[in-house]
Amino acid sequence: MAEKKKSFEDNLADLEKIVTDLEAGNVPLEEAMEKFKTGVTLSKNLEKTLADAETTVTKIMSKDGSESTFKENNNEDAK
Repeated sequence: MAEKKKSFEDNLADLEKIVTDLEAGNVPLEEAMEKFKTGVTLSKNLEKTLADAETTVTKIMSKDGSESTFKENNNEDAK
């Protein structure tokens, strides 16, 4: 059975738990290495999710129906 995709908030909570466990220092080395790898993967996925959300939020619809990013629109305004 396929695992349900976790939400951004669930993944962030998982990452926070890993950081807390590693900071406590009570984790055996092998487990700490696995947690670290998992944490790095979670961090990259969270960063990508945020970047994708930022891209979506900053899109602006033009009068002709085309999309442009907020940055592109601001650059045109500056001219």
